[in-house]
Amino acid sequence: MASIYIITGASRGIGFETALDLAGKGFNVLALARSREKLLSLEEQNPEKISILSLDITEKPSAQKVKDFLVRNDFTITGLVHNAGVLINKPFTELSDADWAKQIEVNMMAPVRLTRELLPLFEEHSHIVHIGSMGGFQGSDKFPGLAAYSVTKGTLSILTECLAVELQNEQVKVNCLCLGAVQTEMLNEAFPGLTAPVEPQEMGTYISDFLANGHKFYNGKVLPVALHNPT
Repeated sequence: MASIYIITGASRGIGFETALDLAGKGFNVLALARSREKLLSLEEQNPEKISILSLDITEKPSAQKVKDFLVRNDFTITGLVHNAGVLINKPFTELSDADWAKQIEVNMMAPVRLTRELLPLFEEHSHIVHIGSMGGFQGSDKFPGLAAYSVTKGTLSILTECLAVELQNEQVKVNCLCLGAVQTEMLNEAFPGLTAPVEPQEMGTYISDFLANGHKFYNGKVLPVALHNPT
């Protein structure tokens, strides 16, 4: 059986660049996202190492579809990056239940379901990385309009600490990277005109390296990855 890294939200931005970097280093990668067209663009850049699966991770059957793909192709998991996320920029008083539900489903429940379903396929000494946010990092500066996003990203920090304990016997390490602002499409959509200090390619390389090596030094850690104290 072959080993593989899984990246969610891999059709653009940080996830796209993380997948490319891992594949460029010779690792097998399974890229997950809704947009098949964008995933095909990613796959074309390294078809020998990158596999793709187009699905909506908020749909409950999606986790089983990923598992079925891995079993069918004789893959075991050496690493998983929960990168997919959604950001709705609205004042707290204007956030509807639907807004909260959407961010909870994408930012929290999708990682929970995917991890739970795939656990039997994880290798010993594998690594789960949650992509959090400085907005969800305790003690960081908070900004108007990001209550739901920050809260749901903050749940990944606690989930990280809990899973690090619960998965000790399986020898699966779990860490959370709380990112500062990165110049992604999601950031541009939520904050038009804002210039971030870090490009997606730079962050993708950092996450790729951390996924492959960070679990040798960290477990159950919530780590800020920011030049300042931004969201």
